[in-house]
Amino acid sequence: MSWPRNQSTAPGGGLSTASGGGLSTVTGGGMSTSSSNVYHSNIPPWPVFIQELQNRGMEEYVDLIRQYLG
Repeated sequence: MSWPRNQSTAPGGGLSTASGGGLSTVTGGGMSTSSSNVYHSNIPPWPVFIQELQNRGMEEYVDLIRQYLG
């Protein structure tokens, strides 16, 4: 069973680029490098998470995440 928020592109979702989202680069986002308002996640480090998504055939999400990882 998965938690739908992790795959959500809505604000605050794990695949969201909006403030507070997992792919957001602003303070509080998952891709932020700020040391304040640190983003907390229940997913493993990005390389491990990407591998798991690939193992499950979820290439759409792998591609999206890789766009933001650079």
